[in-house]
Amino acid sequence: MNGFTIALLIIAAVMIVAFIVLYVLGKRAQKKKEEQDAQIAAAAQTVTMLVIDKKRMPLKDAGLPQQILEQTPKLMRRSKMPIVKAKVGPKVMSLIADDQIFNEIPVKKEIKASVSGLYITSVRGLRGPLEKPEGKKRFRDKMRDKYNSLNAELKAEKEASAKTSSKSKKK
Repeated sequence: MNGFTIALLIIAAVMIVAFIVLYVLGKRAQKKKEEQDAQIAAAAQTVTMLVIDKKRMPLKDAGLPQQILEQTPKLMRRSKMPIVKAKVGPKVMSLIADDQIFNEIPVKKEIKASVSGLYITSVRGLRGPLEKPEGKKRFRDKMRDKYNSLNAELKAEKEASAKTSSKSKKK
């Protein structure tokens, strides 16, 4: 065996070991997440609130209690979190929303939310359903819409020119 094949075998073995380690760590993280979700669901309460404002901001700027800031990992302190400022009863509070529902939360409207501590897990409208926000259009969808509109204009122009040419031939 030459040196090149030995190097390739070593690289392949390292890659296989790395994939196995990532798989095992992923499984552990998934189990831990499921346990945490079960605890959050067990402690959840339904609360009526008026949403004042919502933003993505670092935890230190969100106005959360100091105890919450001390409990969060250092890497998470600097990252931007979905923060909702809402009036719950007579109190104005800063809450952390789930990333999946953050876009569904309407601003300056009353909602019923499932809250576990300071964490909003689900939202529904107090007076009827919530409006689903339109997501950003993908580049491909924009191009398809543009193509369809231009194609329709082109067909209309061809029909108009065909009608005028047939009228001029009749004369």
